Amino acid sequence: MEYHKGDAFLLSRLFTAAVFRDFGRYGRSPLFTRLVQQSQIGLLVPKESSVGAVFDAAYHVLKQTGMRDEYVYRNALTEKILLGRHSLNTATMLREVRTGASKADVVVLNGTSTAYEIKSERDSLARLDNQLNSYRNVFAAVNVVASPLHVRDVLAKVPDDVGVISLSTRFTLQTEREAQNRPDRTSPLLVLELLRVDEALAILKALDINAPEVPNTQIRSELGRIFAALDPEVAHGQMVRTLKESRSQAALAGFVGSMPSSLRAAFLGMKSDAKSRIRVKEAVETPLAEALAWK
Repeated sequence: MEYHKGDAFLLSRLFTAAVFRDFGRYGRSPLFTRLVQQSQIGLLVPKESSVGAVFDAAYHVLKQTGMRDEYVYRNALTEKILLGRHSLNTATMLREVRTGASKADVVVLNGTSTAYEIKSERDSLARLDNQLNSYRNVFAAVNVVASPLHVRDVLAKVPDDVGVISLSTRFTLQTEREAQNRPDRTSPLLVLELLRVDEALAILKALDINAPEVPNTQIRSELGRIFAALDPEVAHGQMVRTLKESRSQAALAGFVGSMPSSLRAAFLGMKSDAKSRIRVKEAVETPLAEALAWK
């Protein structure tokens, strides 16, 4: 069966949060069933196959040049950088991290912070300048991960300290320009914006700075006054250490490793507890013939 760019929308929706929320809550998803039927992706796998095999088949179609969406790039980063170069025991991946008016697609925290802005074949470069300016104020290293179609324009457009990575036709990540690690250019006040209050207080404790004794309604304002006076490199380093601990994904390592590789970014992007992870695993292992009857 041949798929075209117009079919990619339905296949992309299989990997959205709505499907995985259903899996986590109910162990099934009528939305998954409708999308499989509408896209006819089920015709590419035997009926005795599992739901996971359907995702693998859809991902195989989407990863072809010209069909790639944001999820394909995010999963490539998960597989090749987070789980390839690092591990969930040593690094943490955050997604859609708000900085000012922008959201960084992927942020990896290990010994430093690295933001990745995805520009797939379907994306425009119109907002890239503003996005990068926001990320450079918060994260030490910033990369644009681009379609080969965009690489030349991206290299000409972005600051010299921003890295450029292409997702090649062979589905490898190729570094076109290395990102510079610049924690010195970050803004402690903007770093504070991505922290919860308890995380900000943990940073102050690590720096032997007394927590502000003010009502809850004034805590953010007072934290802002304190953070504005911090050294950028010190504040950034403490942010990385604190978030790696408070948002650690180490407990997910076994679960993620047991799932189809096409779904690892989806699992890391969902909020889950032990029970919902069991339901997700059961849903993914459900025979396709049974899943096609989900209502």
